[in-house]
Amino acid sequence: MADDDIRSLITLHQQRMYDASPPGTSFALDLSGLEGAAATVLEARDADTLLGVGALFELSPSEGEIKSMRTADSALRRGVGQVLLDHIVTIARERGYRRLLLETGTGETFEPANRLYLRNGFTRCAPFGDYAETQFNIFYELAL
Repeated sequence: MADDDIRSLITLHQQRMYDASPPGTSFALDLSGLEGAAATVLEARDADTLLGVGALFELSPSEGEIKSMRTADSALRRGVGQVLLDHIVTIARERGYRRLLLETGTGETFEPANRLYLRNGFTRCAPFGDYAETQFNIFYELAL
């Protein structure tokens, strides 16, 4: 079971994604969606203070999906997202994944995430898995 602070941050993430997304276009997982065997939840901490969370979800033996990336409000603009992303990419490579995928949104709320992924070599791709293409959602991939 996740610590209370992780539960709170994931709940906040899910609520903010729903609030910033048109109906039917937010795919943020709640904690139960991150507790299965296919998900690895990572946390960034400074001593006992939770700075951020991110998850790597196994889609297949060769592909992973980044889910639930969220930096705590008190840690914004401190590089927490980059540290989490670097760790997720490292784990994906260690597992032998050939590519990492993710879905995010458009608009002001999602701009920091989009900049982070583009800065790290992710490129736009078609929807994958059960995702449907919309004008709001963006899909990225990173070849490993």
